[in-house]
Amino acid sequence: MDNNQNDISGEDLRAALREVKTYIDITEEDLKKIYEIALRHAKERLVSKVLVRDVMTKDVIVVQKYDDIHKAAKILSENNISGLPVVDKENYVAGVISEADILLTAGMRRGHTFKDVLRHILGEPLPERKSGDLVGDIMSSPAITTKPDVEISEVARVLDEKRIKRLPVVDNENKLIGIISRADIVRAMSKK
Repeated sequence: MDNNQNDISGEDLRAALREVKTYIDITEEDLKKIYEIALRHAKERLVSKVLVRDVMTKDVIVVQKYDDIHKAAKILSENNISGLPVVDKENYVAGVISEADILLTAGMRRGHTFKDVLRHILGEPLPERKSGDLVGDIMSSPAITTKPDVEISEVARVLDEKRIKRLPVVDNENKLIGIISRADIVRAMSKK
């Protein structure tokens, strides 16, 4: 086994077996394997119990649906982020705008890729070139959101299934209170 703080050495196992004071028909290698499996299960259990509220970003950068798309592009670029929530004047989430949405307005997709064609065969619509000058014209809507009491394992599943990178976090009135991204989940998992 590796020498890190969570690992048990062979000497630790021998000492534990001596301390049990009863005959156990198990080898040191079997015990190491059981320990490794139990440790993996414990880590998975701990990660699944982490809630969105514990790892979400609370200070969220947003745009409004009547903002110019150039403002959104500037915010994305200056903050080195790939997407952000679109809110109305009362802070309700109206949608999400991403780099991909902005690229579609610039005509970056002249033809459809092989992946697009495969997705279309599987029942998904082909991506259309978006047009308009306002964020509300090109944003993805309605936004897929989550609540602060959801476990991050559920958010990770949604992000994977929908092939998205972030979810706005809303309160019971559906007002924006945070955002959770793939990076937030990875950081949470690395701390366990």
